[in-house]
Amino acid sequence: MLNFRFAADYLMHRFKAKNRHGIHSPFVYRLVDKVIYDFEPKKVYAEIEQQRKQLLNDERVITVTDLGAGSLVNNNRKKKIGDIAKNALKPPKLAQLLYRLAADQQPDNIIELGTCLGITTLYLQNADPAGKVYTLEGCPQTAGIAKETFTKGGINNVELITGNFDDTLSGVIKKLDKLDFVFVDGNHQKDATLKYFEWCLPKVHENSLLIFDDIYWSQGMKEAWNEIKAHPQVTVTIDLFWIGLVFFKPGQAKEDFLVKV
Repeated sequence: MLNFRFAADYLMHRFKAKNRHGIHSPFVYRLVDKVIYDFEPKKVYAEIEQQRKQLLNDERVITVTDLGAGSLVNNNRKKKIGDIAKNALKPPKLAQLLYRLAADQQPDNIIELGTCLGITTLYLQNADPAGKVYTLEGCPQTAGIAKETFTKGGINNVELITGNFDDTLSGVIKKLDKLDFVFVDGNHQKDATLKYFEWCLPKVHENSLLIFDDIYWSQGMKEAWNEIKAHPQVTVTIDLFWIGLVFFKPGQAKEDFLVKV
């Protein structure tokens, strides 16, 4: 039933979504044309994907602690790193889109909820080397592998924080004057997603970008996404099916876009 619902949501999105030529907002058109639809290969893509390949071939086994809604079985169980890389890492197409969004924004700070093995973090930090990345991971042993990924990738402007997001996110937000770029990829539950969104609101500004992953993952996530879109501080949202982009542009007409990718 879940797969049928997800497939139905995907087909409906494809039917309703527009490409760049159906978009009349100059701000959104530029973002779609120059960033989202920029499919030119970049040197950094090949370098990071080589690290993904190493993780896919990693036979080591770790104990995974799942604090969100991502596990349908035991919350603590043994998993091969190669299997985690195959099943949990963001696919190249999506990770590279996040790279382009961060490169376009050039944020002073990036918060990533859900480090996993560190591949998406590599993309984000390489997109904006001068920006500071705060990446939060719930599982200590997974975080340990991510640290290895960062070392191999030669990045050092990353702070990896381990623990339950409910305990760690508020501390990161509190020490920052503003929030520039936040990627919420973890704890795929309605209440948690809305809570993290609400925590971010006091420090968003006209150039902030909040990105929510898996907005069609469950009925609860769909409801959370609809509530986020309706929030009075939110002016523009872009629904790419796999992720949702949220902007806060004073003076911009409130509008929600469905875009094909």
